[in-house]
Amino acid sequence: MFRRRFLLAFSCVALCASLASAQDKQSPDVWLTVTGEVTHPLKLTAADFAKLAHQKLTTKDTDGKPVTFEGVALVELLQAAGVGFGEKLRGKNLELFLVVEAADGYKAVFALPELDPAFNDRTIILAETRDGKPLAEAEGHWRVIVPDEKRHGRWVRKVISLTVRRA
Repeated sequence: MFRRRFLLAFSCVALCASLASAQDKQSPDVWLTVTGEVTHPLKLTAADFAKLAHQKLTTKDTDGKPVTFEGVALVELLQAAGVGFGEKLRGKNLELFLVVEAADGYKAVFALPELDPAFNDRTIILAETRDGKPLAEAEGHWRVIVPDEKRHGRWVRKVISLTVRRA
């Protein structure tokens, strides 16, 4: 009796897993999600990302050599999801912060004013190219680039999600 129940349960799990896998293959790959305290959660594919306004950013890599990245400003991605910046980023909205998560579970945090052009002149991007070429496989599809930081601890590789949370 126990063995039969175990085999039945195992078969159900295997069937569900194969159905989920089949559904994933039928739908376009979602490579990046923007969720949390946003009014319009996003699920972006590479094609969606390509349609967004891109900008180039030249900075120094970990070895101190100049490198040019191209991608989308994090502020633009968050605005597309309905996060308010500029005059809207005040009062309780200053409690909001961004968690950037990588495929391997690595996470980094940014206060929203760090991303807002009304607060500073720095542009933080989610890059997809390095010196005109796609990012290396070790960097994933997208990588956060923070141009003026001495340590690159928040240059998150293999980014899969952006989540806005409240402190």
